[in-house]
Amino acid sequence: MSNRYSDKVIELFTNPINVGEVEDANAKAIEGSIACGDMISLTLKVNDKTHVIEDIKFKSYGCASNIATASMVTIIAKGKTIEEAKRLTIRDIDKALGGLPPVKMHCAVLAIDSLKSAIQNYEETHGLAKEIIVDESLIRRRLRKVMHPWYGKDILTLNIVKEFGIKNNEIFVKLKFLQPDDQFRDYVIEEINEKLGSLPNYRLMIEQIED
Repeated sequence: MSNRYSDKVIELFTNPINVGEVEDANAKAIEGSIACGDMISLTLKVNDKTHVIEDIKFKSYGCASNIATASMVTIIAKGKTIEEAKRLTIRDIDKALGGLPPVKMHCAVLAIDSLKSAIQNYEETHGLAKEIIVDESLIRRRLRKVMHPWYGKDILTLNIVKEFGIKNNEIFVKLKFLQPDDQFRDYVIEEINEKLGSLPNYRLMIEQIED
């Protein structure tokens, strides 16, 4: 398979569709890492009665394939129900783009993961999620998706998370930032709330440890 970009990839890289943020979004997700070179932020407006994705926009930080795949996933998902959108695969994105270079298939994976994470966010915040096993493994996986923009690494790797766990129906996370005046403190806390605050039947408690 050729390593050259298809005409469709070039078209959506130079003139991407659905760029930005949905103002009245009721679902969102951020996937990827600036440290790895690719990140996608998705916001969705889902109709609460029909569960149709009425609007969807993205912000992309990465290469041409990252921008093109993010744009294509919004094009395909818009107008579908969340159940239909969950069935989309990386092959659907690859085919719609006229084929991605093999070394860039991870961009399609990131785009699909972002869409499914946003749908999961919607389902959890609207009481539609199927039974979720909430344990320390799930908390750890979600905390690993919280990236610190300055360092480009997740907050577990950076040892910002000093302790986490579950007590009764409460999820607790204890943080100690690397710098007392960390300019991304609020951003990190907001991301933790997004990843863990929507879990049904659980209350999230975030504590900041000071010296």
